[in-house]
Amino acid sequence: MNQNTVALTLENFRPVMVEQSALKLVVVYFWAQRDEPSVAQLEVIKRFVSQYPDEIFLASVNCDEQAEIVQQFGVKGLPTTILVKDGQPVDGFSGPQDEAQLKVTFAEYLPKPEDELFSKAKELIAQADYQGAFTFLKQAHDIDATRADITIMYADACVETGTLAQAKALIGCVGLVDQNGDYQAVLGKIKLAEKAAESPQLLELQEKHAQSPDDLGIKVELAVQLQQAHQPEQALSLLLEVVKKDLSFGDAKKTMLDMINALADGDPIKAAYRRKLYSLLY
Repeated sequence: MNQNTVALTLENFRPVMVEQSALKLVVVYFWAQRDEPSVAQLEVIKRFVSQYPDEIFLASVNCDEQAEIVQQFGVKGLPTTILVKDGQPVDGFSGPQDEAQLKVTFAEYLPKPEDELFSKAKELIAQADYQGAFTFLKQAHDIDATRADITIMYADACVETGTLAQAKALIGCVGLVDQNGDYQAVLGKIKLAEKAAESPQLLELQEKHAQSPDDLGIKVELAVQLQQAHQPEQALSLLLEVVKKDLSFGDAKKTMLDMINALADGDPIKAAYRRKLYSLLY
């Protein structure tokens, strides 16, 4: 068989209808040289199928040469398209369709955008690239916020990239029936991060800040501790106060920029504080 398309015959019928349809959706397309609309539609079908090499396999049937196959499928008119999965017809239609119509017809048999984004995120997380995964997971969650698997992994990426409040909000949306091992693992990470936020060093700096709220040095030290405790928004808020008061104070500006850059692309906190800092710089 040539890549993603084959001319269906009695000789290759079983490998295509049984073996190939177990791997991909097989599109059986009936056409004839004498029927111009079916010839034109064949080119449209080929273009469409070429966009989904991992999901769709095209088996074209020349009705002038394969009468037995035509009879077996009970085809009455041209063009006719039949979708086969796991050896069984699952859908079909008569007449031509343009590419936009084909997308609608095939929608339930093709990967959804959120599935592709989720798959990319899983690959990145396997490489411990949580920052890269965050962007894809946010996009997937924006498309379908009801998917527990997406929500749980998104919460995990939030913990790993330092947005603990967002992770807690996400994990709190997961229903009881979906609270699996992955859910428990993320919940455990959140609890550990919260304990880190109660470290003696952080508590001491918070007390010093309460006693000397205008001390810029204490604010910077506290911001660093808050960032390490997965509280980037509070940390950036403190640093913004410092650079508003004195743009040249110590390493405050550099520290703030480093914290912003450490957040994942697509994180609203990153975008908001980058704008605020740049408005002061320029």
